[in-house]
Order: sequence, then C-alpha cells, then structure tokens
Amino acid sequence: MKRFTGHMEPWGEFVDAKVNAPEVLYRQLRRARKGSILIGTVTDPYQPAEKHYRITRGCLETLLERQFPVNILTRSPLAVRDIDLFKQFEDIAVGLSITTDREDIRKVFEPRSPSIRSRTDAIKTLHDSGIATYAFIGPMLPLDPERLLEMLVGIVDEVLIDRLNYSNKVKSLYRKAGLAQYLEDSYFVQTASLVREGFERKGVPVSVIF
Repeated sequence: MKRFTGHMEPWGEFVDAKVNAPEVLYRQLRRARKGSILIGTVTDPYQPAEKHYRITRGCLETLLERQFPVNILTRSPLAVRDIDLFKQFEDIAVGLSITTDREDIRKVFEPRSPSIRSRTDAIKTLHDSGIATYAFIGPMLPLDPERLLEMLVGIVDEVLIDRLNYSNKVKSLYRKAGLAQYLEDSYFVQTASLVREGFERKGVPVSVIF
C-alpha cells in the first residue's frame, strides 16, 4: 500500500486521515443499495488517531441513519467507546483480532498493537453490553489452543481462523525469533483443528480459512 501514498517514511511511521470520510459516505449512501458494510479490512478503524479525528465514529453515525448492517474488525480496545452507537444498530457485529495468547509473540509480530489482555477485556465489555462479538484469529501466530479457549469462551459468539501469509520478511522474523518450526503447514492445520474443535465443543461456531 505504501507505493500509493507518496510517503517516504517507513511503513508504520505515517498516517493520512481522511477527515471528510463521513461526508463522502453520506453522499454515497443516498444512492447505495442496502448491504453489509465491513469496516477494518485494510486499515484498523480504531488506531490511535481515531481518538482525535473520530472518523470511524462519524461514519458509524452516518450508517446508523440508514441502518446499514455493519461488521467491524479491529485490534483496539478503543472500540468500546462507541458502544452507545453499536446498541442502536439493528444488525452489527464487532470483532477483535486475537492472533495469539502469548505476549512475547505479540511483541515480535505486533510490537505497536494493544496487549492481548486489553483486547479480550474489550471483547468482554462489548459482549456484556449485548453486542454480537467475534474473535479473528488471523493471522494465526504461535499459540496455546487451550489457553486461547480459556480466554475467549463465553465472550465471543463466533470465531474466524486465518493463516499467515509467509512473505520472505515474515519468514525472516520467524527465524530470527527462533520460531521456524511454526512455519510448517502442518502446524497451522493441526493447531487450527484443535482450536476449532475446542470452540465447537463449547457451542461456538468456527470458520477456518486454509
């Protein structure tokens, strides 16, 4: 994506805020046929800049006027700020990316992201508020299936599991951290199966993207 931005800074060192997004969305919705809106497929809608710009909140207010179904995916506990809006939607689900149960792994692959505990606390707050919640275990990093189940059972309504795209840069990170064994296809297949079986035993539907 960086090649489309014109920025010279390293990836992760810059952000462009589309401050007019709610107004543009409002104009588009006037002629749009109602359908599900997925927020957070490319850029996290609740990154730190959202605290100041409130762009995601503005877009949600616009979508709420037309009651478009909404599905949100984020890594940030900032999402709980908008529970008041979520409760007004007829059809909404909010998911948190939980890629691992291990903080040491998170620090290797997601060094600037919120802690795993803060994300699970956010899911619980959302779930306790009556919001449909899900966990996106993607990309699935090295994890302990049993511990992950303990963290999420009872606070998520659904689980999605996706594998990591092993680019050369990612493979280098794995090897540098002494985690090369987790690059094997067999690890993903076996671990994803254990996670799936564990959640399904608890009545939580699971989708695995191989």
